[in-house]
Amino acid sequence: MNTYLITGALLSAVACILHIGCIVFGSPWYRFLGAGETMAQLSDRGSMRPTIITSMIAAALALGSLYALSGAGVIPVLPRLHGVLSIVTAVFLGRGILGFFLIIRPMGRSSGFWFWSSAICLAIGLIHFVGLIQIQSTI
Repeated sequence: MNTYLITGALLSAVACILHIGCIVFGSPWYRFLGAGETMAQLSDRGSMRPTIITSMIAAALALGSLYALSGAGVIPVLPRLHGVLSIVTAVFLGRGILGFFLIIRPMGRSSGFWFWSSAICLAIGLIHFVGLIQIQSTI
């Protein structure tokens, strides 16, 4: 078992649950988690846009979590395991790095949101990266 990928899977699952919380509980959660006032106001008005965007992010996080569990050997091997895990890792690392550049131009979010969410994404990406390196020769 690969503890790095298990940890990555758990962190992705927590992020997924937080995104689902935004959908279920609406604008207070969007605001608290830093999604921006626009998303919170759209949610207040009953727009489907926040729900659709957040659902897509939650689905991607859930899928990434499943693939990390598969790579860790917790669940059976999923199709295209190495490729999908590589993409998941690259997305987390890319989001983590890119977000630090958005601190100076936060686009409707706070600088704190960009800093903390980027640090979290970068950490999750690095955890996935180490786990992926460890299983590189086995898949």
